[in-house]
Amino acid sequence: MSSSTNVEVSPPSLDKGKRRAQDTEPTERTPLLNSQSSSVLLDSHDPPPAVARRRLRSKLTTVFLVSLVITTLGAIGVGILAWTYASRASHISTDDILTEGLVFRGPDRVDVLSISPQGGIALRVGGRLGFDAGAVLGVSAESDDTLFGDIWKAVGRWGIRRLNRVAVNMSTIALVAGHVVLATVEPSPVVIPLTASPPSDSSWLTPISMPLLIRPTTNTTALIEFVRESWRDGWAVVRADVSNVDVRGGFFGEGNWRAWLHKQLSDVKTQVRIEIPPIPGLPHGPLPRLSDLITLQYFSLHSTERATLELNALATVPNPAPPSFNLTSPSLPFTIALPSNISMTGAPIASVSTLPFTLTHPNISLAIQGNVLPLSTQATPLLSTFLSRYLSRQNNPILVSTPLIEGLSIDLEFPAPNPPPQVLRNVTIHDMSIKPSGTVVTASGTVDARIVLPKGMDLKLHVGRVFADVLVFDGEVPDGAEFPSSLGEPDEDDEHPLPPAPPLPSPLPPHAFARIRPEEWLPSQSGPVELSDSGSLYAISAHLVDVPLEVLPGRQKEFSGFVSKVVFGSGDGATAGILGVGAVGVEVAGLELQASRAAQAREMELTGLPFRGSVLVGKKAMRRGGLLGLDVGLGDAVNKSEEELGKVREEVKKAVRRLLGKWT
Repeated sequence: MSSSTNVEVSPPSLDKGKRRAQDTEPTERTPLLNSQSSSVLLDSHDPPPAVARRRLRSKLTTVFLVSLVITTLGAIGVGILAWTYASRASHISTDDILTEGLVFRGPDRVDVLSISPQGGIALRVGGRLGFDAGAVLGVSAESDDTLFGDIWKAVGRWGIRRLNRVAVNMSTIALVAGHVVLATVEPSPVVIPLTASPPSDSSWLTPISMPLLIRPTTNTTALIEFVRESWRDGWAVVRADVSNVDVRGGFFGEGNWRAWLHKQLSDVKTQVRIEIPPIPGLPHGPLPRLSDLITLQYFSLHSTERATLELNALATVPNPAPPSFNLTSPSLPFTIALPSNISMTGAPIASVSTLPFTLTHPNISLAIQGNVLPLSTQATPLLSTFLSRYLSRQNNPILVSTPLIEGLSIDLEFPAPNPPPQVLRNVTIHDMSIKPSGTVVTASGTVDARIVLPKGMDLKLHVGRVFADVLVFDGEVPDGAEFPSSLGEPDEDDEHPLPPAPPLPSPLPPHAFARIRPEEWLPSQSGPVELSDSGSLYAISAHLVDVPLEVLPGRQKEFSGFVSKVVFGSGDGATAGILGVGAVGVEVAGLELQASRAAQAREMELTGLPFRGSVLVGKKAMRRGGLLGLDVGLGDAVNKSEEELGKVREEVKKAVRRLLGKWT
């Protein structure tokens, strides 16, 4: 069994390689693909490098061409859009810009910076301003827009928002009504914000404050006529003419792309309509008188230690402006004159100015202060008439002008004080006597009175002469009796002309029987008494010496009855009522007069001062005057018997009747 079988098995060669590869463990440095496999893959899938380069160039060329076409089309589109916007903008009229685009609300505030005759009126006007560029260019969004139209408008609105603002510089603006230039306005350059699609309210407007310089016309007639027509129509309509308007994009001096927008407008003309706000209680129609609108709340006149006459006043006028409107004004100068037949501008009597003021509701309060001017020869009698009318409860016409507007003179009415003043008070005649003097009856006595100036008139006076035109009544003056005012003008040829004599009342008041009117002024004495609640208070005294007593027509019976009361009545005499109009010649401290006569250089007259009072005509005075023309005095009759006394009385009555018949 020694034999054995040996079998040799040779492993195939291919197995060696495979097994070796499998037995080798991969490491981190083992390549994923060996060089042999990589060669096989490249050779079987990738094109050659030249082909790859050709393909890359082709792709880049395609991208470039597509981009060029898109850019070109975009540029063409933008150019078309720009051309359409520019074409539309070039055809926009000035009226469209002003009526559809430019929106101004206000003015909300006006500050008067300065006023001068040469420089005009400098104002700072505040308001709210905006420009609806979307409406003017037609790019506002609408519900019926097409897709292309919506895109076109959206681009336009985007451009407006990018532009944002324009700067506008205008030449002088002429405000014309008809063919008359009412005023010229020099505006300041302004930046106007642009809006593409504003809301329906005013919240999009931008507050602005713009300085303006206004020079009114000197043609005051045309100016007043324009005001009348505007008030009647309820609208002020003027044409605004501007020779040149320069519009630039952005702010002034801005150097970016916005400055490319530049447009100049020439000979711009547009109509401006301003609604006249109503004044409560005054409907539109005929222009009301300014006197109806101005209320004088307070007035004072006083002598100062500087030998001047200063005046102060407070006046109110209705404020037609809405509550949201504010105005501030500096002091405004005015000259007050009295109408004169010699001069159209009147005779200046006072220079006043308003204190700085603001608007208040419902009325504007104007505090006024100034002083009385030195009076010319022309002004002195006019002021006398003015004061006389004022003190006798009559309104006075005045002329108000300002140096700020040359040639403008406004007619106003200076109101009489309310309640009406009683300047002459406590008028009486002491020791009055009535006696014959030839064929007439004369009266004598001492006139005493008080001059009480109205409230606010604190003046230093000296009354050097008085005059009184008096009706005499049997008993107290009846209620309702009036003495007529003087008519006509005094005689200027006389050194001291008497006030004109008014006609007698018709019919004559009951119980009036005589009139006393001196033939000349009566010298008087005066002096301050005390300062009353109303004003300065002065006492005056003058002597009547043999002044004619004129028995009124048809009143001989009343006259005879009064004399009989004096002679035969019980007591010390009879009461006579007096009703009349007085006048005084006064010197006012601080009032500088330039009269033609030296005697009147410091004196002026106040006439038409009504008064009433009473006087006791006594028996003693009658006896001293020798009324009966008898040697036997009435006082001796008491020592006689009753029979003898009766005879004396009868003789006296006969004598009185004879005398009365001769006098009347």
